[in-house]
Amino acid sequence: MYLHWHRRDLRLTDNLGLANRADVLPVFVFDDDVLTYASPPRMAFLLEALSALRAAYRDRGGDLLVERGDPVDVIPSVASRLDVDRVGWNRDYSGLAVERDDAVREALAEAGIPTETFHDAVLHEPGTITTNDGDPYAVFTYFGKKWLDREKEDPASPPESVVSGDGVLPTLAELGFDEPDGSTPDAGTDAAADRLSAFCADPIYRYDERRDYPAAGCTSRLSADLKFGTIGIRRVWEATEAARADADDERERESVTEFQTQLAWREFYTHVLAANPSLVTENYTAYDRDIEWRTDEDALEAWKTGETGYPIVDAGMRQLLAESYVHNRVRMIVASFLTKDLLIDWREGYDWFREKLVDHDTANDNGGWQWAASTGTDAQPYFRIFNPMTQGERYDPDTEYIGEYVPELADLEPETIHSWHELEHDERPDVGYPAPIVDHATRREKAIATFERARGEA
Repeated sequence: MYLHWHRRDLRLTDNLGLANRADVLPVFVFDDDVLTYASPPRMAFLLEALSALRAAYRDRGGDLLVERGDPVDVIPSVASRLDVDRVGWNRDYSGLAVERDDAVREALAEAGIPTETFHDAVLHEPGTITTNDGDPYAVFTYFGKKWLDREKEDPASPPESVVSGDGVLPTLAELGFDEPDGSTPDAGTDAAADRLSAFCADPIYRYDERRDYPAAGCTSRLSADLKFGTIGIRRVWEATEAARADADDERERESVTEFQTQLAWREFYTHVLAANPSLVTENYTAYDRDIEWRTDEDALEAWKTGETGYPIVDAGMRQLLAESYVHNRVRMIVASFLTKDLLIDWREGYDWFREKLVDHDTANDNGGWQWAASTGTDAQPYFRIFNPMTQGERYDPDTEYIGEYVPELADLEPETIHSWHELEHDERPDVGYPAPIVDHATRREKAIATFERARGEA
């Protein structure tokens, strides 16, 4: 009997650890060390995904064994108790995961139980795309070209047969979590497949032109599915290749390539984190002096609650609270505002996103936050600072997105909304929306001076 330890691979199909296996005993362990970093939205999505996974196993005549505890103790105990021949799992690449997996492998070796691990979460495993000197890439451009050019594996077959485990899924409360404040998307392989199919039927052909417009609906919304593995990355690639084959013209084919490039970005940050596990808390880019981050609890709270007086920023932060999700372009805008306009440490923003996002992924979120803060790989130059009003006017010109998430402004003309920062107090309509908490032009200059001091230039 083969024990498969599920983690971020909550599916049967296109799962390399399960492919063509017979007599599979599936196990999921609620690890208290991992739960320390969890949050209500992600746990709600996880429980729904596990329920769907359990149903899939039951349809095949088996069941999912559910345990709680330290996997170093739980996995060898289950394997010994049930006379398992071999234990396998799909690799994860964060520092915490690597340490945990090494400890489980060592405990199983002491018990005389062989192990197998697989690279399943990404198309190209960390360490396989490097510079000519064998070093990890710190610049995406060269990584992305190699990534796109490499041959991709086909989706893997499901297991041949499964056996029954035993265990009851806990509730959020039993795991120590409240219900999430915001909604979460439907979880499970069927829901993920529906999202992929809908995206590849039409929006993928407009992705290149419209993906940065939050009201356009041209993103895949697969981020949580890829985070929890409710869909396999090889299946996603196969669907995008089929979409490319069905494209009507070169423009549509280029749009498909742009989406595939975003998949490459996801893997780039996974490779970066695997090579630099300390990045979860440390800057990637070293400065000569410490960056003089500000401590401003009132400003941080205004940012978190969407009360900064900058409409596109507040729309994004309110979308986060309402939907446990933020459009990617808006993520960059709100991150720039926190780290440059407010000069608040990127780690504060990273921690808030980790608490509120259903799709929080350590590698991707860390990479995005450090990019915005000019401390990461391939980072935004410190002197290029997003103007939140210009960003709003460019990517939400008709204020559809702003009007949806900042209802106080919904009845105002776009011109009024986009010039909110320029209006005098008596010129702003009394709709219960705040004046800007900072002046962007002033804060931009302060941010540049702060980074120049950190660089030893002032």
